[in-house]
Amino acid sequence: MDFNVNKIVKDAGAAFSRVVQYAEEKLGTSERTELDGHFENLWNRANTTKNCTEKILRDVESVLIPNPGYRIEDYMFEKIEKKRPTRLSNIEHLGLDMIEFGNEIGPGTSYGSALIKVGQCEQKLGQVERDFIASTGTCFTQPLKKFLEGEMKTILKEKNLLETKRLDLDACKNRVRKARSMLGTQNKEGIPPEVLLEQAERDLRIVQSEFDRQTEITKLLLEGISSSHNTHLRCLYEFVETQANYYAQCTSIMTSLQKELASLSLRTGVPSYQPPQFVIQEETPPADDNFKQARVLYDYDAKDDSELNLLTNEVILVQEIPNKPNDDYFMGKRGLQSGKVPKAFLEIIS
Repeated sequence: MDFNVNKIVKDAGAAFSRVVQYAEEKLGTSERTELDGHFENLWNRANTTKNCTEKILRDVESVLIPNPGYRIEDYMFEKIEKKRPTRLSNIEHLGLDMIEFGNEIGPGTSYGSALIKVGQCEQKLGQVERDFIASTGTCFTQPLKKFLEGEMKTILKEKNLLETKRLDLDACKNRVRKARSMLGTQNKEGIPPEVLLEQAERDLRIVQSEFDRQTEITKLLLEGISSSHNTHLRCLYEFVETQANYYAQCTSIMTSLQKELASLSLRTGVPSYQPPQFVIQEETPPADDNFKQARVLYDYDAKDDSELNLLTNEVILVQEIPNKPNDDYFMGKRGLQSGKVPKAFLEIIS
């Protein structure tokens, strides 16, 4: 294998120069080129997006697969690009054991028949859960992983390259300052200071151009985070829809099971379980004729503790503020909360 010794030496020298520059900046003995505020805001938003996406992804995976050992196993199979073997969930194991026990007791007995019915239901729930996990992976976790491993990885790579260009730029600025300070003196190498300054300024122009170009490339990538947010929002909607369908299916399965068990109880004469009835006491609005119902037309963020936050389409109670009937605000009530609300954001409905 051929080695370009000059290139290796040059790269090593550049790397050492960056280390020195970085150390001097940390010690406060060297100036640092700062990026503009807009760029810093873009970077902070991208970094926050990365950290929050990673945390949400870990949390969702923990909800879908609570067993950490299984998550590690799935991760290893994913890395070696091998399909993992089918694994029964805890609820499916429960269903199988109930069915087995019911058959041992006897399908013709009330208890055995009930065990089999419940076991079959648990297996259905397990399959629904499996489908939910697969759907969530497709519509939510996989797009988030793709963002982190694709777009975010590219942004981090370009940001690190920009930091390297910045260190090179500041090192060149230091050489220019040093060369200017040597004007009128003679150095040990016998090279005129004017020549050294000209070379340093030429290098500075080249490095400044490379730094500006890298800044624009990185900024364009950072501005694309807004588009990623929109994509993640769509994925979030799909995740909620998938989760709602999952719970609806579970409810349907359990409701059917309750009816079957109730029918079994009537045939056998064994009283069915009656769950306790909870009565929810709805809060009644105050019996004050001065209060009227109003629908909120737009979201409104309270300016201080004397006001109420409002959400579009919610209905609240309002009345004129005493001694200020022509004011731009009503006194609003929502449950135990009360505060001023702007009239322009409301529509009186009763």
